[in-house]
Amino acid sequence: MTNWIVTPETWAATSELNHDYYVDIIGRYWGRGDVAEEVAQYQRDEEDSDVPVFLVVSKDGEQAGCLGMRFLGDGIGELTRMFVRKRFRGQGAASALLKAIEAEALKLGVIALRLDVRDDLVEARNLYAKHGFAEIENYNDAKYAGHWFEKRLTSAHSAAMS
Repeated sequence: MTNWIVTPETWAATSELNHDYYVDIIGRYWGRGDVAEEVAQYQRDEEDSDVPVFLVVSKDGEQAGCLGMRFLGDGIGELTRMFVRKRFRGQGAASALLKAIEAEALKLGVIALRLDVRDDLVEARNLYAKHGFAEIENYNDAKYAGHWFEKRLTSAHSAAMS
């Protein structure tokens, strides 16, 4: 059992993990590793910095992954930027992030979490299903999304995670 430490980071857009997330997700989309220009273009075009909750998971002092949440209104939080560096995958880092973000969401009055996932990210869809997220109808106009998920949160659920 790995002891993961999950901590908040103040600014998602400047995080090295955030950059690594874009390199990974864009590289997987294009099927190649050399995506520096696409990442730079995306960051210029999107200016996607609306992630007020950004958690980082670490092991032995090394940052392993991240997960962000923005607020959609009406008690709905949207997860974004789920990322675990390759050498830490399959060791529970993503599960630690999900548990921590759910606890944080409840503290902030969020009653449900939503997210969208691309078709090719099968392992991500499996992870969310394993953690109680159910596939729902499209709730946004995300250009690359092919699947949408939601999980209702309860304080009893939070107590069970402790």
